[in-house]
Amino acid sequence: MGANGIKKNESQSSYTLLGADRRPYPSGSPGNLGGYRRNKIYGRLDCPSALRAIAQGGYVKYRVFFENEEIAIAAGYRPCGVCLPEQYARWKAELLK
Repeated sequence: MGANGIKKNESQSSYTLLGADRRPYPSGSPGNLGGYRRNKIYGRLDCPSALRAIAQGGYVKYRVFFENEEIAIAAGYRPCGVCLPEQYARWKAELLK
């Protein structure tokens, strides 16, 4: 496993990312954002909340990675309130309309 828990496929020298269609695809570079499949949340790879969950032995089984924020949103994921507070506030305001 590579930095920040990103799964690297050594035989193909690629990473597996999630696309807007929620299907995995190989990539030559790691994703810029991590996500939690169970709650459909995305955030930075250095998110304190995600790193804490990983350190406690959880989360990894359901972790996914995205190339960018647009793809994460298109796949139906919402921003993390911990590491992306501005994006989360905008997302929440849209829900309350």
